[in-house]
Amino acid sequence: MDFKDSILQLAERIGKQKSEVATEEATKNAFILPLIAALGYDVFNPFEVVPEVDCDLNKKKGEKVDYAIKMDGEIVLLIECKQCDKNLSLHDTQLRRYFAATNARFGVLTNGIEYRFYTDLDKQNIMDDKPFLVVDMLDLSDADIEQLKKFHKSYYDLANILGTAQELKYTTQLRSVLSSEFSSPSPDFVKFFTKQVYDGVVNQKVLDQFTPLIKKAVSGIVNDAISARLGIAMRTVEDTPKTEAAAPENTAEDVSTAPASASPRELPEGVVAVNEERGTVTTQEEIDGYLIVKAIVRSVVDVSRVTYRDAQHYFSVLMDDNNRRPICRLRLNAKSVKYIGLIDADGKETKHEIKSLDDIYNFAEALCSAAALYKNKL
Repeated sequence: MDFKDSILQLAERIGKQKSEVATEEATKNAFILPLIAALGYDVFNPFEVVPEVDCDLNKKKGEKVDYAIKMDGEIVLLIECKQCDKNLSLHDTQLRRYFAATNARFGVLTNGIEYRFYTDLDKQNIMDDKPFLVVDMLDLSDADIEQLKKFHKSYYDLANILGTAQELKYTTQLRSVLSSEFSSPSPDFVKFFTKQVYDGVVNQKVLDQFTPLIKKAVSGIVNDAISARLGIAMRTVEDTPKTEAAAPENTAEDVSTAPASASPRELPEGVVAVNEERGTVTTQEEIDGYLIVKAIVRSVVDVSRVTYRDAQHYFSVLMDDNNRRPICRLRLNAKSVKYIGLIDADGKETKHEIKSLDDIYNFAEALCSAAALYKNKL
């Protein structure tokens, strides 16, 4: 079994077993040690995997990290484990203390489902505040698996991972900033571009005039890029055998923010749009899920305001095509399990497993509450 298959097999097992794993120790045995083994390390060899490693700087509290991965006698990776239902954001300070007590360049905080990878890009031997890589075992992409593979015993290369870490850290943050600006341009963003084309004084009235123009211009550029990429994708599909290029006879109607796509015969079965640049594949199942959510919330908001956006790891249903106004997130393309993510008033997401699209109706009250938050925000 190759690395990818072993990771996908473990992910499938996690999806089935997580409801029965009730303690931290059970999480280690069922989820975390199998991943360490999948990375090529012998969990029974103390020269490779060392449990309960002393990481107490002051030698007073007896603090120990759950696992240390060693190569050539040196600790290269610290792994701090929590129970599978724990929120990792509450425990990163603990790993930071452990990190400072060793020479390890990488630290992992995990509950067996989510893995947060940290290093010390900002200041040597001081763990960064934000992880450079976050992997959700129940929402894996091929890119996630490739990043995990870099920590495999056979492929581990410190310089290569550090280079990737720096790139991942900043590109992730930049994508987040740009995505936010594209969907809801800030005054500074609008002012910067307005000055490139407007010779007068850029006051508030001018900013109000140019804000929708800039948003429209950005949307046009993105759509042009999507259309260009789809042209490449369509030509690729046309070159494949017809049995591989078969597609559904029906596509979604009334999809207010659907990107341009090829006709059904030109895309693989179940796919309605492909964006190679962003790495997204929009499926008919996602569109169907979107339409269900739209039907549910029509009792509280004008459905013309309900839109969607596809991303690599989830499919967002939004109000007003604004990432800051999420109704829910659908994760339907994973190879193991499917989820609906509900967003509360504080922006916190809670994921719920669903067996089929019909299960979305079970969350009608929460979906309507989320949509109602933005009812009077125009």
